[in-house]
Amino acid sequence: MSIINHQTLVLSPDCEQLRDFMLSVPERFAKGEGIVIHKGRNELRKITYQGNTFVIKAFHTPNIINRWVYGVFRPSKAKRSFVHAQMFLNIGVGTPRPVGYLNIRKGLMFDRSYYVTYESPCPYTYEALFKQKFDYEDEVLRAVGATTALLHEHGYAHKDYGRGNILFGKTEHGITIEIVDLNRLAIGPLDMKAGCKNLERLPATPHMHRILADEYAKRRGFDAEECYRLMVAYRSTQPGKIDGLY
Repeated sequence: MSIINHQTLVLSPDCEQLRDFMLSVPERFAKGEGIVIHKGRNELRKITYQGNTFVIKAFHTPNIINRWVYGVFRPSKAKRSFVHAQMFLNIGVGTPRPVGYLNIRKGLMFDRSYYVTYESPCPYTYEALFKQKFDYEDEVLRAVGATTALLHEHGYAHKDYGRGNILFGKTEHGITIEIVDLNRLAIGPLDMKAGCKNLERLPATPHMHRILADEYAKRRGFDAEECYRLMVAYRSTQPGKIDGLY
C-alpha cells in the first residue's frame, strides 16, 4: 500500500465477510450511491449490499492542524464511534450493530474516516414524540430513563444526548432503545447533578420530565423530586427552549 494513500480498516469479528464492501465505501460515496439521511459537516447514507441495509457515517475532513493531530496522535471519530459502540453493547445498552470503521490517511496527514453499522430496527427518534401520538409514550420515556441510568452507572455520558440521537421502537418484547452518534463520550463518575444535566438537551413537557426523572431516580437510588427539579432547571438554560413543550 502506498505511503501516500494509506487505509486502516477494522471490522467487528463477525463481519469479516464485509471487508470488500467496507473498502469500497469511499468510492460508493463518491458516486452518490444510496440514500442520504443527513448532510452537513458529516454525511449519513443508507446503502444496501447483498440484501442488508447499512448506515454509513462519513466524517468531514478536519482542518489542517487536526489533520496532523488525527494522523499521528488522536483516534479518528469513526474509531471512537466503533469503540464506544462496543462499550455500550458490553453493558447492555443498545446501539446499531457495528460493522467497522475505515480511516484514510495521506502520508502522515489524516484525510477522512467512515463508520458503518447495520440499519437500526428502531423506526423512530425521540423527537417523534412531539410529532405524532404514541399510546406507549410513557413506556418509551421510562426506557430512556432506564437506559440513561445504566450509562451513567458505568460512568458514560453521551456528549450530544439530543432528540435525534435516541432511537426507539416497540416489539412484542417491549420497548427497544438504541443510542447513536457515539464519537463524543465523557467517561467518569456522574453524581445526581451531573447525570440530570446530561439530559438537558432532551425536550420534554412537565409530564415527560416527571416520567424521566422518576425512572432515572429509581434506577440510581436518587430522590425523584430532586431529579425532576434539576432536569427542568437544566433544560430551561437551553437556547430555543419553549416553556411547557421544549
